[in-house]
Amino acid sequence: MEYRRFENTIIMRIDKDEEILDKIREIALKENIKLASVSALGATNNFTVGVFNVDEKKYYSNSFSGNFEIVSLTGTINRMDGEFYSHIHMSAGDSNGKVFGGHLNRAIVSATCEMVINIIDGNVDRYFDEDIGLNLFKFN
Repeated sequence: MEYRRFENTIIMRIDKDEEILDKIREIALKENIKLASVSALGATNNFTVGVFNVDEKKYYSNSFSGNFEIVSLTGTINRMDGEFYSHIHMSAGDSNGKVFGGHLNRAIVSATCEMVINIIDGNVDRYFDEDIGLNLFKFN
């Protein structure tokens, strides 16, 4: 991974065989990011995404391997109880143009991943909402 910071914007390259969520965490801790939006594109050959079942309040994961283009990766970095927290979704397309996606659990870069992190001045925490079963934004 390499990156450059330009005021409140980080331009980052995640390299082959690196895991995307690990690198988001690494950069957020290194740069002391408390609130940011994330977007990226690139290529992956191994990823797991989940879909939340609202009635069961449970995630179901799907894993994929092969040649995929990351057509969209978007989400947020913030804090929960003062600790790093990220919420990232990803969609990736195969050689037939089929796209699979959901809540990102894991993705290994197969060629490169180009990411932009827009740091936002401020702080938004999270809390677990028992009625919904998810960690939601908590505005103080």
